[in-house]
Order: sequence, then structure tokens, then C-alpha cells
Amino acid sequence: MNPELLLYSYWRSSAAYRVRIALNLKGLSYRQVPVHLLKDGGQQHSPDYLVLNPQGLLPLLVDGQTKIAQSLAILEYLEEVFPLPALLPSEPAQRAQVRALALHIACDIHPLNNLRVLQYLSAELGVNEAVKDAWLRHWLELGLAAVEQGLAAFDGRLSLGERPGYLEACLIPQVYNARRFNCELQAYPRILDLCARCEALAAFKQAAPEQQLDAQ
Repeated sequence: MNPELLLYSYWRSSAAYRVRIALNLKGLSYRQVPVHLLKDGGQQHSPDYLVLNPQGLLPLLVDGQTKIAQSLAILEYLEEVFPLPALLPSEPAQRAQVRALALHIACDIHPLNNLRVLQYLSAELGVNEAVKDAWLRHWLELGLAAVEQGLAAFDGRLSLGERPGYLEACLIPQVYNARRFNCELQAYPRILDLCARCEALAAFKQAAPEQQLDAQ
């Protein structure tokens, strides 16, 4: 394995944000390679990037000769190759609960506020901004309501007791998106409490979009 991990990233990509948090929580050094999702028609569509990742999506982690796309696959890889500190609970049922909530965020909530989906709504379907934003907020708030209920299983604790991990790496970026789009979050006190605790930590502060070198 290459001692330098490379993360192809975009400052406001919530999927890349997840991976930055996970890398920081594990104390791993890495170098970011910015890929601008809007410049030049989207640099993720460039021939050079598509050679690395035919999906044309971010993030992409490169570890020596190993290339891994999809943020949750990257989190799983980091957990297996760099097991300490762990991002997942040790007990199988608790690991499954964490993964279930993380998958709900990554697979059910996030795709509906993904940039390419929003671009298609505007450019191809002619949806105006007000309608698009209402559509987006509907799905964000519906998804977060389910997360709020799921967090009841942790009884006010973080997913690793006093320590954040896999779940928080997925949730905090999604809440960042919800705030960007002016979602009403007061109905989710468990989520807000968890976010406040995590956002005070260095691993999350350093991963925040506005702290990235390519932030605009």
C-alpha cells in the first residue's frame, strides 16, 4: 500500500465530506485532489478522471494501486485496512443499526439532493427553482425524520458511546446540505444534539467544506 492516500474530492460534495471525516477520525494522512463538479462542464466527466473512475462520480480513494469509488465502500475499506480506531461498534446488532441508518442517508436521502439530479430537474425537465427547492426539502425532511426516530436506539449517546464514527460521518454532511437548502430542523432534536457534539470536534471541523483548499 502507498503510504500516501489520495482522495479525489470536491469541497461541497457531501459524499466526499463523509470520507474526509472518516479519514480524520482514524487519524490518517491523505492528500486531496480537487475535482470541480461545475467547471469545464464538470471535471468529473473529463477523460482523465473517467480513466480513474468510470462512474464519473466523487469521491475516489486511491491507495497505491487500489482505487475505490463510492463513499460507503471507502468507509468499509478504511475500517478493514486501518481497523483502529474503529468507526463501527463491535457488537453485530449495533453495527447493523449503524449501517442501516448510514445506508438510509447515503442511498435514500442523499441521491435526491445530488447535484446531477438537481441539474436534470432544472435543465431537462424545466422545473423552476422554487418548485425544485420545495421538492428537495420534502425528501430531505422526510428522510431526516426517519433518522431522528432511528437515533432513539442510541439513547442520547453517539454511535460509539462517547465517540463518533461511521454514522456521524454520514449524518453531519447530510445535515449540512439540509441547512444549505433551508430545511426546518427544529423537529429533529436528536439530530441537532448529535451534530452540535460532532461539529465541535477537530475531525469534523477540519473536514468541513469551507475549510477545504478548493472551497469557493
